[in-house]
Amino acid sequence: MIENFFRSFELFPEQEIKDFLQLFEARKVFKNDFFVQEGENCTEIAFIVSGIFRSYYLSDEGKDITYCFRFPNQMMAAYSSFISDCPSRENMQAITDADLLILKKDAADKLVKDDLNWTRFLKKIAEQEYLELEKRFFQLQRDTAAKRYEILLGTQPDYVQTIPLQYLASYLGITQRHLSRIRKDVSL
Repeated sequence: MIENFFRSFELFPEQEIKDFLQLFEARKVFKNDFFVQEGENCTEIAFIVSGIFRSYYLSDEGKDITYCFRFPNQMMAAYSSFISDCPSRENMQAITDADLLILKKDAADKLVKDDLNWTRFLKKIAEQEYLELEKRFFQLQRDTAAKRYEILLGTQPDYVQTIPLQYLASYLGITQRHLSRIRKDVSL
């Protein structure tokens, strides 16, 4: 799975992929455990082999706001903390039990220093993160909650049913009651 992820960028020769994958370590994360918590420095990148994560922050009023989900076959990090070495402003929590492959920041930094392809890879990841953020911004500004739900359902149909309603409603910016009405109207 992770080999195909790196192959998809068409940057790395096969042997190079085999070599740097040895730097990743397996980690089991249990439901409700955190990959990163607010106030901690993010010093790892994770590839999600299995499981679902949510990213959230606490509003000034103490309200839990889910703004992102991460699914299998995706990379995950508290990106601004990872690149700035500053404490994270977000929490990344497992919604389900999960299996991760972890790359430590010092190993990633060494790969970038020693291999131009890693610089290109991280540039592409940064671009993807920007595009995802922009897409999310426009969805929140332009689309109805029902449309946002349909988009999420269309891109992750196997996982949406696993996400607890309170997180899904928070992500959509609506109440759980409104989400229940939307789910009745949208056919799977």
